[in-house]
Amino acid sequence: MTHIENTFIAYARHILGIAEEAMGRMAIKAITKGGSDRCFYRLSLPNGKSFLFMAYGRQQEENAYWAGIAAFLAELGVSVPAVYGHDPELGFVLMEDLGDRDLWSYRHEPWEIRRDLYRKVLQRISPLHIFAQSSPGKGNGGRSANLSPRSPRTMKGYDRELYRWEHDYFLEQFVRDVCRISLAEREGVALREELEALAGRLLVMGSALVHRDLQSQNIMICGGEPIFIDFQGLRRGSLFYDLGSLLCDAYVSLTEEERDELLRYAYELLNLDLDWTRFREGFQDGSAQRLMQALGAFGFLGLKKGKEAFLGHIPQGIENLCRMAAASERLPQLLKLAERCRNGVRLTNRHLSLNVY
Repeated sequence: MTHIENTFIAYARHILGIAEEAMGRMAIKAITKGGSDRCFYRLSLPNGKSFLFMAYGRQQEENAYWAGIAAFLAELGVSVPAVYGHDPELGFVLMEDLGDRDLWSYRHEPWEIRRDLYRKVLQRISPLHIFAQSSPGKGNGGRSANLSPRSPRTMKGYDRELYRWEHDYFLEQFVRDVCRISLAEREGVALREELEALAGRLLVMGSALVHRDLQSQNIMICGGEPIFIDFQGLRRGSLFYDLGSLLCDAYVSLTEEERDELLRYAYELLNLDLDWTRFREGFQDGSAQRLMQALGAFGFLGLKKGKEAFLGHIPQGIENLCRMAAASERLPQLLKLAERCRNGVRLTNRHLSLNVY
């Protein structure tokens, strides 16, 4: 056992009130899943109980917000891991161990099982999307536009600058580095104008608090109920970004019928001041925006960080982007580029070690 692992165990022992002589009987195992720069360990006691230990650094500002957001979400009624201890100076968190079953692990189950789980996810996350929401089409003058004093500290909310950053991330880390596509000047200008319009539509559709990474591997399933993790990026934004993260998840393949059924369920659940057509258009825009961000992340993590498993999710992600851009009818330049990328990925998949899960 390394010195740093002994330090983690000592912290857990202090929080749990375990005698020092029992330290040697605590087992620790690193959890390497995911693309986070945080470190996770499972601590196991001789009596069978286990806990999750998280160590985070200062490289990402949002990491320091995790514990405060966890407390806020719990108060709001959104299920999150129980937190037993947090040391902001050391960057240590001791929390509930939720096991290894996430929503992604149910991807091959019959639709009847998956549908119930997805409905529960939409139900359990809805308090976040409804909280302090400004009405679509009403800007900051909508109902409850000001966040209450108990809102947590979060990263800066979505604005044109952040949307533009995600567009650049997609174009550089995925289009250029993965697909090796360079846009002609006229193509680039037309695409930029289209993506600026996309950002504008999302901004006028109303603002809510969003998880920002609401995908199947960030939703644990315990006793048949969803519990949300990796919410440190929570901020103000479009709820359609979260809906796109979940229902156009690049990690899971949903049929068009399954996706539409769940989207209709979300529409009825949220009961927004929007007709079905506008709600569906908002979903298409939010999904396209989210998929660009996700594909950029897959390229960055797979090629720059050496986490090649992320490259295996590119085919599903680009297929979803093509589908959403085509459905929108307001994203012809993005559709054209996405189709070029899809063909480029097919030609280079051996080089990228792509593996469709």
